[in-house]
Amino acid sequence: MAGLTAAALAAVGFLAYQASATAPSPAELAAKPTTPSTAPSATASGKPKPPKDPLALPAASGSGERVVYALADRRVWLVNAKNQVTRTFSVMPSTVNPPPGAYAVSSRSGAVRGSDGVQIEHVVRFATVQDVSVGFSAAVDGSTPEPDPSRKTGGIRMKRADGDALWSFAVIGAKVVVVA
Repeated sequence: MAGLTAAALAAVGFLAYQASATAPSPAELAAKPTTPSTAPSATASGKPKPPKDPLALPAASGSGERVVYALADRRVWLVNAKNQVTRTFSVMPSTVNPPPGAYAVSSRSGAVRGSDGVQIEHVVRFATVQDVSVGFSAAVDGSTPEPDPSRKTGGIRMKRADGDALWSFAVIGAKVVVVA
């Protein structure tokens, strides 16, 4: 019996030595950043959750007919009264952003010169932040460049076709919901 115990202890000791020889040191563990798994996480049923649709309407964006503007996603959704997305498109944010919340379209202009000097059309304003009017617009030349960070501008730019759709959708008083 003693021989069997000695053999078992020797086997356990050998396996422990092998494990410690291949394991990273504490210093190596501290130096290597861990990256999260890109695999979908599992649900309670054990099935993987489908990846989030980047074009999906944000969950906390209200209800009813509205324009939803997601700051981090740089995206706008036009949502009808039945909570159905009728159009979504990417935008180029301005240097001055409204805080998350609900707003109403307060004014509109068919064609003007933007605060950055660019000729714009279909301006739909809904907020004022730091004495800067914030609203959606499209450059007549179709451009959507990054705004100059040294200037306080409130124009959220989009492609002309998207500007046409937003202009038709967002009349005075229309709800605009800004989400982070």
